Amino acid sequence: MTILVTGGAGFIGANFVIDWLAQHSEPVVNLDKLTYAGNLGNLASIANDPRHHFVRGDIGDGALVARLLNGHRVRAVINFAAESHVDRSIDGPAAFIQTNVVGTFGLLEAVRAYWDGLQGEEKTGFRFLHVSTDEVYGSLAPTAPAFTEQHRYEPNSPYSASKAASDHLVRAWHHTYGLPVVTTNCSNNYGPYHFPEKLIPLVIHHALASKPLPVYGDGRQVRDWLYVGDHCSAIRRVLAEGRLGETYNVGGCNEKANIEVVQTLCAILDELRPRVDGQSYATQISFVKDRPGHDRRYAIDAGKLERELGWRPLETFETGIRKTVAWYLANQDWVQDVTSGHYRDWVERQYGQAAP
Repeated sequence: MTILVTGGAGFIGANFVIDWLAQHSEPVVNLDKLTYAGNLGNLASIANDPRHHFVRGDIGDGALVARLLNGHRVRAVINFAAESHVDRSIDGPAAFIQTNVVGTFGLLEAVRAYWDGLQGEEKTGFRFLHVSTDEVYGSLAPTAPAFTEQHRYEPNSPYSASKAASDHLVRAWHHTYGLPVVTTNCSNNYGPYHFPEKLIPLVIHHALASKPLPVYGDGRQVRDWLYVGDHCSAIRRVLAEGRLGETYNVGGCNEKANIEVVQTLCAILDELRPRVDGQSYATQISFVKDRPGHDRRYAIDAGKLERELGWRPLETFETGIRKTVAWYLANQDWVQDVTSGHYRDWVERQYGQAAP
C-alpha cells in the first residue's frame, strides 16, 4: 500500500515526505502543482529514492487523482495542498478560492469515489487527513485563552476564509458521506525549506543581503511557533491513531511577538555570521505600515492531542530557531535558487510550461 501526499513539494509537505521516508518503508506518491512555493529542490535529498513517486498536477484534476489512487492502491491521503500566504491572498484572492476551496472539493470527490469502491479492511483502514491552520479561528485578545478545537471559526483574511471553507467541506464529506477524515489545525511553522517570503526566512535572507528587516506595525503581533519537524510527527500520530471526524490542534507551545522573533534571529546571526562592520543585524530592523486586517494574536491549545494521542513538541523555540538559522546558513545555494527564480525556469524546461 501507499500514501498520497498532496502539496508535497511545498515547505511543510516536503518536510513531511522526507520525514516519512526516513521513518517508514511505505512508498509516497507526491502530487504537487509546482506553483511559486512548490520546489523540487526541496526534495533533492530523496530524488533517487525509488519509494518516492512525484507527479506534477492539480488536486482539482479528478481524473488524475483517480488514476493515482487506483494505480497505487493508496491507503491514505494527506492533503497539504494550499495557497497559504496572507499577503498574497490580499493582493489576489481568486487563486486562494480556486485551490483551497474548489481544489479541495475536487479532491474530496475523487477520494470519495475511490473509497466507495474499496472493500473490507482496505475500506475501514482508509484515511483522509486534511492539514489546516489556526488562522481559521480569527484573532485572540492578549489575555484570552488559547484556541481549542471548540473555538468558533472567525477567519479574517481571504487566505483564512478559504481554509475555513475547506475545513467545512472536509467535515461535511464525513458527516454526509461517511468519508473517514481527520483534520489538523496547526500554528505558525518554521524550519528548513521555508519559502523566503515568510517572516523567519525573509529576515535571515535580508539580513545577510544587508537589506532592511521589515516588521509590520509595532511588531507586537503574537504567534505560536511550531518547528516543522514536530508538526510532521504530530501528523503521523494523528494519521495512525486519530479518531474519525475529529479535529486536532497542533501547536508549538511557543508564543512570541514578531519583533521578539526578529530580534532573536539577529542575535543568532550576530553570533554565527557576524557583520563585517561589527554592528548588530538589529540595526537593520525597519518598521513598515501594517497590512490590512492583521490579526493581533494566535495561540494554540494542543491539549487534546496530548491527552488522546500522547503527542508533545520536542523542540523549544530556542532550539528550533537555532537549527533553522544554521540550516539556512548551510544552504545558501537553495536560497539563491529560490529567490532568483531559477527553480521556476527549471520547471518550465522540465515540464514545458511556466510555473504559475
